Amino acid sequence: MKPRSASLVKAATAAIGIGIAAIVFGCGGSGSTSTSTSHAHFAGTATRPPKPAPPLELKDSLGHEVNIDDYRGQAVLVTFIYTHCPDVCPLIVGNLHTAQSELGPEAQDLQIIAVSVDPKGDTPTTVNRFLREHQMTGRMEYLTGSRRQLERVWRPWFIHSKPVANEKNADLVEHSALIYGVSGSGEITTIYPASFVPHQIVHDVPILASR
Repeated sequence: MKPRSASLVKAATAAIGIGIAAIVFGCGGSGSTSTSTSHAHFAGTATRPPKPAPPLELKDSLGHEVNIDDYRGQAVLVTFIYTHCPDVCPLIVGNLHTAQSELGPEAQDLQIIAVSVDPKGDTPTTVNRFLREHQMTGRMEYLTGSRRQLERVWRPWFIHSKPVANEKNADLVEHSALIYGVSGSGEITTIYPASFVPHQIVHDVPILASR
């Protein structure tokens, strides 16, 4: 399935307001162009109005408890990925790494949280290897858990995840693949497609952190 960036982001923005979403990316598909600016102050798509971020509390690959509420006063980017993803997830993480580097000292105002959509495949070993390979060790929290634990997080974030029937690659997972920008006051304020470009994040992080 090929992601349609602008339309998916607009659908997700509307979903935050009405409480429903069906935003799905099939890993193995190709990317598309980035979303256009829909708000004068943000490079990403602004939610109208912003909504409080749902609860998000899980353990990372080292067994440490992570709670999104602990990052108040910072911009938080939340995305949902898995380590065996062949295309969309590495694209997201690579661009997040670039944005983080381009932020320079302002990177201290940003926390990146990735949540697993593959409880079976995302083990501490595979997650730590993924973080090393993408130069994100210590730069991104990657949260994991049992399917029951993860589903409790997925549901209020309107995240869809299911294995793909594929004889050549049994590890594929069909999943929602957007990036949510959470403000310093804890509200989902912006949304980005998987095909976002780093300068959107670089532009928006100082604004998100200040709100």
